[in-house]
Amino acid sequence: MKIGIDAITFDVAKIHSSIGALAKARNIDPEKLQKGLGLEKMTLPDVHQDIVVFGANALTKLILDHNINLNEIARIYVGTESSIDNSKPISSFLISLMEQKFGENTLSECDVVDFTFACIGGVDAMQNCIDFIRLNPTKKAIVVTTDFAKYDLNSTGEYTQGAGAIALLITSNPRIIAFGEAWATSTKGVFDFFKPYRTLAKTAITGNEANDAWFDNLESEIEIHKDQPVFDGQYSNQCYMDRTRDAYFSFKKLKKTSQTVYDTWTSIVMHLPYAYQGRRMLSEIYALDASNSTLSGTEETTVYQNKLKEISKSEAYIEFVSKKLKPAELASSLIGNLYTGSIFMGLLSTLTHFYDSKKEISESVFGFLAYGSGSKSKVFEGTIQAEWKEALERVSLFETLEKSFEIDFKTYEKLHKKEQHQSVCSPKNEWILERIESENLNLLGARYYKWVE
Repeated sequence: MKIGIDAITFDVAKIHSSIGALAKARNIDPEKLQKGLGLEKMTLPDVHQDIVVFGANALTKLILDHNINLNEIARIYVGTESSIDNSKPISSFLISLMEQKFGENTLSECDVVDFTFACIGGVDAMQNCIDFIRLNPTKKAIVVTTDFAKYDLNSTGEYTQGAGAIALLITSNPRIIAFGEAWATSTKGVFDFFKPYRTLAKTAITGNEANDAWFDNLESEIEIHKDQPVFDGQYSNQCYMDRTRDAYFSFKKLKKTSQTVYDTWTSIVMHLPYAYQGRRMLSEIYALDASNSTLSGTEETTVYQNKLKEISKSEAYIEFVSKKLKPAELASSLIGNLYTGSIFMGLLSTLTHFYDSKKEISESVFGFLAYGSGSKSKVFEGTIQAEWKEALERVSLFETLEKSFEIDFKTYEKLHKKEQHQSVCSPKNEWILERIESENLNLLGARYYKWVE
């Protein structure tokens, strides 16, 4: 039985700052970011937007564009690492908004939950839904990934920021792509990138040695949570490479093959924190799985790294990247990192590239190398179905991205610091964050949304 993605939609922040402007402001050589990392723009939320808004917009498009009967949807699972609540999942917000628009109790029997494992949470959600459909082939499921990749100003991750959501309809006999049953995993518990709770002594805020109540906080330490992560860029890259390499070779074992698997893939879709991350990380797999390779992971580190650099600059690898990886990079350059949605935006970018170039790819096999810090990788593959073009007719990915509004650098920093209180672009035909409750103690912090025509 074939199971996979029947439809896909997206919602990306409608404003962006150019990488050139960021490079100038931070005194960075623009070519390092543009030609070295493949970056052109970084998107970010407007004042009226958050991850619920992005997820709800993508989900609403999925329902409307594909005329989905909500009574047929058995589950809506969300992948995110930007949650706004430690108890109430984003998925519960989404069903509330969908019922607000499409009718009370239309999703009352739908199962909802969030998956969190850094950037691989969306893949985890999808795999779970695929397993569900395999047991219940007449049912349908939806996966939503929604994130805001926010980094500290002046940090080494600042230029990779992005914001948006992807929505996927998972069914039997899908129109776009059917996934194979082999899913390989590699996991380690490490601190390459994480978002911990941090503490600050109350006395540092109040200047009073006594532990007096401060805004209803009776503890002597104040917990602080930031959207921005704690991370080690070089270590995170190494973890990415280690996990994807191990998962790839585990995948070969599952497939019971000694051939070079990536040769069988028409396109390769990877998690892209920045556009060229995949091509940088895949060079080791490319080298180790080549039939004529003499590269060994047991070699001295410096020699090993030098060989990888040599391989990554070879004509053969450059041609390999252009053919199998570049289509997935195109959208990433214009959006930035979407965390859990990054790999699915890579898929959409690849499909749109072939759609726009009028190339027929039915029966082509795509390889997927997913990664989430913390850290875990999953490798799997899927076959493009005969109706993939029909399912993509209303997507208009690159046409939509071309309409993105460029903000000046001063506005970017004000938005980042939450000093901007007026929306840059007036909302139209989309969800907005209307207000956050600040007075009713029983609803303190509750977030309310509405649809704007």
